Amino acid sequence: MFKRFFNDDKAFTGLEAAIVLVAFVVVAAVFSYVMLGAGFYTTQKSQEVVHTGVAQASSSVEISGDVIATGDTTNNEISNVTVFLQLTAGGSPVDINKTIVTYTDMSNHASFKLTDSQMNITAKHGGADNDTLLEKFEKFEVLVDISAYDIGPNEEFQIEIKPPEGATYTLERQAPAQIDAIMTLY
Repeated sequence: MFKRFFNDDKAFTGLEAAIVLVAFVVVAAVFSYVMLGAGFYTTQKSQEVVHTGVAQASSSVEISGDVIATGDTTNNEISNVTVFLQLTAGGSPVDINKTIVTYTDMSNHASFKLTDSQMNITAKHGGADNDTLLEKFEKFEVLVDISAYDIGPNEEFQIEIKPPEGATYTLERQAPAQIDAIMTLY
């Protein structure tokens, strides 16, 4: 009934059990640390992707007021188009020097920057300073010279404003039936 232990019997002692338990706990702790770290990293990257996507999907500039055209009554063509640009609500400042304006009609396609002769800032409103950074409460009066494209009465054209970050703002307009010296394009 009673079993006797002999000197050559091997037994699983409490110290060995403690060592095995500690080893399991250490391995589990390292594994959980690695898993939590990977989860936090993935969550942070996902958040960055969402914020970047929202910033790029929303337009950062918008038109304030009417689109005004200057006409050449002698040749019966539109010479210039003037737009008033402002930031969208909550938008971050936009460098107009890096903004690209693209003109398109049935037979022409051209892109301009502020450094080109076809596009320039003719006035600044809303307490704007002397830089080309469109900031909160500022409005820039931007003139786009389209005289080289011979836009006559009832002809359609498109102007796209592409800020360095954010969505493109597109203006699709049609020249009025009668070209006057100054016109509002609807």
